[in-house]
Amino acid sequence: MSLSVARVPTASASRYLQQLAKHWSHKMTVVFTPEEGTIDFPGGSRLAMRADSESLDLELTVPEGEDSGRMREVVEKHIDRFAFREGPLTYDWK
Repeated sequence: MSLSVARVPTASASRYLQQLAKHWSHKMTVVFTPEEGTIDFPGGSRLAMRADSESLDLELTVPEGEDSGRMREVVEKHIDRFAFREGPLTYDWK
C-alpha cells in the first residue's frame, strides 16, 4: 500500500469535503459528516478527509500496483473544480 497525505489550506474545507463526497457517492462507497469522510474507490484505493476552519487534510491509500500519482491528480482536479473561486488550491503531498 502507498500512503500519501496532504494538508490543503482553505477556509472552505468542510464545504469541499461534502461536495466531493456527494459527487462521488453515486459511484463509490462514501461516508461523511461536515468534519470528516471516507471514499472507497474501485480497485481498493481509499481517501480519508478531515476538515477544520483552516485546512482540508487528505490521506490517500493506494494499493501496490496502482498509480498513486494519478489518484492524487484525480482528487486534486475534483476538489479544485469545487474551489474555482479560490483555486487552484495548494497540495503538499508527502
